[in-house]
Amino acid sequence: MSKLDAMDLKLLLELVRDPRAQIGELGETLGVARNTVQTRLRRLLRSGTLRDGGREVDLAAIDYDVVAFVTIEVTHRELDGVITALRKQPQVLEVYEISGRGDVWCRIAATDVHHLQNALRALLRIRGVIRTETSLALHEHIPYRVQPLLGGMAADQ
Repeated sequence: MSKLDAMDLKLLLELVRDPRAQIGELGETLGVARNTVQTRLRRLLRSGTLRDGGREVDLAAIDYDVVAFVTIEVTHRELDGVITALRKQPQVLEVYEISGRGDVWCRIAATDVHHLQNALRALLRIRGVIRTETSLALHEHIPYRVQPLLGGMAADQ
């Protein structure tokens, strides 16, 4: 599903904002009938835009099929400012302060390599960023998950 209309986007934003929202609540918030929400959710699930469980958006399904992991070296006195600037970049999905090579790690989504290049250039313009190192994700073998971890914890009890 490459084209999402305004209602699809509003629905996805609400699901991200409140993953536990009920269909009736979503309809009320969006100003549409409950059946409209159910129909759209079913379509988003069938198309793969929403992953199993119905609350996580598949990036490739919305045409953000380039994912990069960027290690950023920063001037330490500028670290807070760098984090604040990264928070404002819509393509930045996650940010971690790390040990080892580099100071900050982030995951970026892009529609193509030119879109990625523009995002990387924006990162390099942030005051305090010294350099970046980028690795492209070629294929997602195991999506983010916690079920095995929780299952192991439950088995230990």
